[in-house]
Amino acid sequence: MAVSALRNWWNTYQLDTSDTSDSNTEKEREESARRRQLSMSLSQTLRTRQLLIDFDGGRPVLSLRAPLDLVNFPSVSCPRWPIECEVISDIIHHIEWDPPEPEPFYQPTGHEKIVMPAGEEQRKVVYCIDHATKRPYFSCSRAGGSRGPVKSATCDISQTDSTLEFESRFESGNLQKAVQVGVYDYELSLHTDMYTRKYTQWFYFRVRNMKAGVNYRFTIINLMKSNSLYSQGMRPLLYSERAASEKRVGWQRSGSNIKYSRNCSQSTKDNSSEPIALFSLTWTLQFPYDSDTCYLAHCYPYTYSHLQHYLRCISANRTVASYCKLRVLCYSLAGNAVYVMTVTSQGTGRVEGRTKKAVVVTARVHPGETNSSWMMEGFLDFLLGDSEDAQLLRDTFVFKVVPMLNPDGVVVGNYRCSLAGRDLNRNYNTLLKDSFPCVWHTRSMVEKLKAETDVVLYCDFHGHNRKNNVFMYGCNSRGDGSKKLHERVFPLMMSKNASNKFSFKSCRFRVQKCREGTGRIAMWRLGIRNSYTMEATFGGSTLGNRRGTHFTTRDLKSLGFHFCDTLLDYCDPDQTKITYCLTELTAMLTKKIRQKLGKDLGTDCYFSVSELETSTSGSDSSDSNGLPVHLLNQPPTVHPEQTPVKKKKKRLRSRKERNGLRPEKVKNNVQQKVQQSSIKNVEFSLPQENTVKESLPERPVGRHRRKWQVNGLIKKVVSPSSTTHPEEVSQVTLWQGGPMTHMIHPLL
Repeated sequence: MAVSALRNWWNTYQLDTSDTSDSNTEKEREESARRRQLSMSLSQTLRTRQLLIDFDGGRPVLSLRAPLDLVNFPSVSCPRWPIECEVISDIIHHIEWDPPEPEPFYQPTGHEKIVMPAGEEQRKVVYCIDHATKRPYFSCSRAGGSRGPVKSATCDISQTDSTLEFESRFESGNLQKAVQVGVYDYELSLHTDMYTRKYTQWFYFRVRNMKAGVNYRFTIINLMKSNSLYSQGMRPLLYSERAASEKRVGWQRSGSNIKYSRNCSQSTKDNSSEPIALFSLTWTLQFPYDSDTCYLAHCYPYTYSHLQHYLRCISANRTVASYCKLRVLCYSLAGNAVYVMTVTSQGTGRVEGRTKKAVVVTARVHPGETNSSWMMEGFLDFLLGDSEDAQLLRDTFVFKVVPMLNPDGVVVGNYRCSLAGRDLNRNYNTLLKDSFPCVWHTRSMVEKLKAETDVVLYCDFHGHNRKNNVFMYGCNSRGDGSKKLHERVFPLMMSKNASNKFSFKSCRFRVQKCREGTGRIAMWRLGIRNSYTMEATFGGSTLGNRRGTHFTTRDLKSLGFHFCDTLLDYCDPDQTKITYCLTELTAMLTKKIRQKLGKDLGTDCYFSVSELETSTSGSDSSDSNGLPVHLLNQPPTVHPEQTPVKKKKKRLRSRKERNGLRPEKVKNNVQQKVQQSSIKNVEFSLPQENTVKESLPERPVGRHRRKWQVNGLIKKVVSPSSTTHPEEVSQVTLWQGGPMTHMIHPLL
């Protein structure tokens, strides 16, 4: 039917135009009107509005209209919550603000005291809400949470009382209980991640009814990490609504007498009776105003509603929407949309006759790592901007971006897990599509993308709670010696483009069995050689002119800009920087091997680079790659006469733990392996050919290219000898010091 209708339409058009040889304006208007009428008739005949008709030299050119936008944002964001969650109706909004000067780390005085638990006679519960695990596992959700009225979670406080009023039943909030143990002294307990008994680190709550100039002391008593950046000078965040409205001042680092220490309490692991130690964070602060509304947080909040507002602005900008397609990748367990963005220039989809390669970037698989969302926003600001570099990236690559992988965890204020009670970043290899939809669909999307084109790079943005600076985790290949260092080139370039924030020294490239379910390793197993996790600290920098200062939201966004900048460097057809980085890596790792083994190595000695590195992920969730909680709670189907299976003894996961049981044997083995050269490996040789396929077309020397040059010429890179110290390799030939020169272009 469609073919017949098209043939009849073309015959009619030819008859109508056979006598119109004049080209005056009146005839052109008649011709245009005839085309529109015939197009409408054809659309009615075929019963479709997706067919577009254009003309090329008088002949019709048919194409399909892009489908309507599948994303409809509500006028008022109302995320879906588990049905048992009580949610207040207050709309929380924070302004974006950066301090005029970097905020310094807290300098311990040595007089910080460990707070001892108060006696029962001194304790007064002033805020308490139902524990998140009152149900064993997630069952259903509803927009706005519980159907019933929101119950009061505070005790009766008279107007003359000086007791603080607490609240956390809003999006991303986390505070379960507050106990007054002194006039201005409070013990706080955080929610564990929903349907678990672990992962307390993220906090975000509201305080009212305060007095200005008074030293209040807060102690969070149920933290579970044995180490924290609070022991290295990190300070909590404070937001005052009066300061925001009167002075346009937003989140600020605050607090003194900061102490992170082990306390006397104990908790219990999931499905285990083994007790684990808890830790306390204590700090004091003064509120700036009387009777203000203030918020305290672990890091700058970034909610699901904030993301929806940002994406709504992108969709409303027609220029940006022309090269950025926003779709729903899938829906989470609670029914919240997981968005995916496809960013690329419109056209034939080819660059100089070659199919566009792809880049995949994701963030916020761990809901408490809000710094990853600020990096993602900076990345999108650059990529969707109108700079020449942004246009070049869009012309060259197809970007697939998932800005928030775990919206459910973000909404309820979790630190690591989804509503399945599991860490999604341990379940990328799962077959349970319905239990882990976000990572299942992300992996499926990447598999389909790889079947169509080459994926140059995958990166998942994260936050880190134990180390300062920004760094990457990568994967180490064991193939051809000339390719062994390639996985380190991109992070090394990042360290040069963001020298006062990014630490290459902190990067690690190990492929560990207990991390097989992470996005980084799962994508690497799919064949993406450059597969990374980029970790941004919750604290700040220890590098360059930013040494000893906290990161702001602007700093975190700038890392997204630097990521794009580094991608341009990495894929530039001029291989000078690639060669330079491989040369520096050769010298750096050779020196490290010698220091590790304490002797000179022969040129034919083979050594595994990953042997030099230890894991520094700071994660204790490797046991979260099992079944979701609702499946673990199913009744067992064991025959009555069947004898119970003895629980298998837990194996030590780290090499350090195993070596600790046999130190002498390990020492002897290391010496023996070196002597026999059975530790085979690293051929630190520079490649003879181009190490990275040319991706970017040649472009004129402009703002981006100028930073590669010195006095108008790119100097020849001299390969250092194997004995050269990496710091002795001059970087002035390629990278210039100083701040980044990108101009930031707002979307709207």
